[in-house]
Amino acid sequence: MKVYNTLTRRKEEFVPMDEHNVKIYVCGPTVYNFFHIGNARPFVVFDTLRRYLEYKGEKVTFVQNFTDVDDKILNRAREEGISPLEVGEKYIREYFQDAGALNVKKASVHPRVTENIGEIIDFIKILIEKGYAYEADGDVYYQTKKFKDYGKLSRQNIDDLELGARIEVGEKKKDPLDFALWKKQKEGEGLAWESPWGMGRPGWHIECSVMSTKYLGDTIDIHAGGEDLTFPHHENEIAQTEAVTGKPFANYWMHNGYITIDNEKMSKSKGNFFTVRDILKEYDGEVLRFFLLSGHYRSPINFSRELMEQSKNGLARMRNAKSNLRHLIRSDGSGAAMTRQEESQLKQLEAYREKFDQAMDDDLNTADAISVVFELIKDINTYVREGATGAFAERCLALLDELAGVLGLLQQEQEEGIDPAVKQLVQERQAARKAKDFKRADEIRDQLKAQGYILEDTPQGVKITRA
Repeated sequence: MKVYNTLTRRKEEFVPMDEHNVKIYVCGPTVYNFFHIGNARPFVVFDTLRRYLEYKGEKVTFVQNFTDVDDKILNRAREEGISPLEVGEKYIREYFQDAGALNVKKASVHPRVTENIGEIIDFIKILIEKGYAYEADGDVYYQTKKFKDYGKLSRQNIDDLELGARIEVGEKKKDPLDFALWKKQKEGEGLAWESPWGMGRPGWHIECSVMSTKYLGDTIDIHAGGEDLTFPHHENEIAQTEAVTGKPFANYWMHNGYITIDNEKMSKSKGNFFTVRDILKEYDGEVLRFFLLSGHYRSPINFSRELMEQSKNGLARMRNAKSNLRHLIRSDGSGAAMTRQEESQLKQLEAYREKFDQAMDDDLNTADAISVVFELIKDINTYVREGATGAFAERCLALLDELAGVLGLLQQEQEEGIDPAVKQLVQERQAARKAKDFKRADEIRDQLKAQGYILEDTPQGVKITRA
C-alpha cells in the first residue's frame, strides 16, 4: 500500500513499525456542538483507512481524542446554563449518535483532555526543563524558534511567519510566534485545574501530543486529520512532541481536502453551514458516507443537493443488488450445489477483489474502489438474471458484503423491519392475483407505492423494496 505523506510531499510505501499493530492517531472534535459535514470527512475517511488495514489482516490501535476544554465550550456552557463538563458530556453523546449513523466505528481509545490534565502538566514541565517553554504570569508558552525544524510539515518559512505574527492584548509571550501550552484562569471561567503555574487549563495544541504519546508511544505510524490542521495545529504538535522525546513524532502524515458547499466555502455567515444532524433529517447516514467516499480523500469535494441525490441513487443500486441476492437465497429451497458454469463465473467475480485492493492500495482511492464494486454488481446482475442457485447467490452476496463493508457501506439493513401490515397487504395481493382479481391486486400495489414501497414480481416470488 502507498499513501501520500504530507511531510515528504510524495506517495510512499506504507511500512508500519510493528507489522502486528498499526498505530494511528486522528484529531477528534471539539465537543461544544453537533459536528458539521467538514468534520465528518476525516471521521469517515480515516475510519475507512482503519477498516482497510484490518481487512488486510493488520491489528490497528486507533486513537481519536475529544477536546472537552476550550473557549467555545465555556461559551456554550454559559449559553445553556450548564457546566462546561456537562457540555462536553452532552456533545460526546451526540457525536456517537451521528458518527454511528455514518457507520464510523468507535476508536480503540477516545481520550478526553479533562482525563489527562496530570499528564499534560508533566509534559509541559519537561518542555520548561529542556528550555523549550517558559512561564509568564501564570501562562506557559512554547518557544517556537527554539525548535530548529519548525515549519517542516507545512513547508512554512519561519521568517515569513514572523512577518504576519502579532502579540494579542493580554498576552505576555516573548515572541509573536510563541504559542500557549497552559492558560491562566480568567475571571468567570468555570473550568480550571491547579498547576505549578497557578490555576488554569491546557492550550489546544498540547493535548494531542500528550494523548498520542500516552496511548501509542513516542513515535506513531500515521497521524491524520483535515487539511486545515496542518498549520498550526499539527506543526505545533511536532514541535512539542519531538522536543520532549527527541524522536520523530509520526512516520506518515495524512490530510483530507476541504469541503465546499455549492462551490463556496462553508460559513455560518453565508447560511451554508450544515451539521451532520441537519443532513440526516433528509438523507440516511450511508448516503452521506457514500458521498464522502465518492471523491479521492485529498481532493476538495463539493457538497450539493444534486451530488447527494447522485449518491442516494448510487447507494440504492448497491442496496438493490444485495436485496435481490438475499431474495434469491430465501426463495431457493432446492439446496442445490453451484453448477460448473456458476463456479467458473464465481472465479471471474472474485477477480474484482484484487482490483478493489489495487484501488485502495493506491493512496486509499475510495472513488476507484466504489467503481470496482459497481463493476462487480453489473456482472452479478448478468449472471443471476436468468436464474441461479441459492448457493451461487450466497457466494455473490458474501463478496459484495466483503468489499462494500471495507468502505463502511451496506451495513444497515434495509429489507428487515418492514411493517407487518405491509407484508399482510402483499399476501392479500398475492391471493387476489391467484383469484384473478387483478383490480384489487392493482389497488394494493398502488396503495403500497403511495406508502413508499415498490413490489417486484420475480420467478422466486414478490420482492419488497422501499422507494
